[in-house]
Amino acid sequence: MASWQEIEKEVPEFARRVLAAMGTGKHKTMATLRKDGSPRISGTEVEFKNDEVWVGSMLGAMKARDLKRDPRVAVHSPSVDPDPDNPSAWPGEAKLSGLAVEITDPGVLEAFGGPPGDFHLFRLDVREVAYTHVEGDHLIIESWSEGRGLRELRRK
Repeated sequence: MASWQEIEKEVPEFARRVLAAMGTGKHKTMATLRKDGSPRISGTEVEFKNDEVWVGSMLGAMKARDLKRDPRVAVHSPSVDPDPDNPSAWPGEAKLSGLAVEITDPGVLEAFGGPPGDFHLFRLDVREVAYTHVEGDHLIIESWSEGRGLRELRRK
């Protein structure tokens, strides 16, 4: 699994595009797994800070309970509708997935600077990242995974 810093070093332009897509809005969509294995979708905020990807949660929230039980997670950037008259102007969408590692060290929690009071903090060990956008009349899907590197798929 990779830190965000490792991805930025390996594929800097791709990482820049992913960060831009993730930055189009504050709230992202996160998928976790419920106790019975079915998916749960939650709103969340994601921070790219100190060369890592971070997700916080209110203490005891269902998404935090899911991650503590099963750390597999996927996060999707905010969705923005493309302009039908100029699809290439669409900023695109980004997705990342990996494992959430709960941080319990009080020093790290304090240094992170989260909300007042107790909260859950997770660092994401990234396994896959994807960025989808439009160029002319092609849908471009760029995907990166550790060990495989960056690939591009073009669809017309």
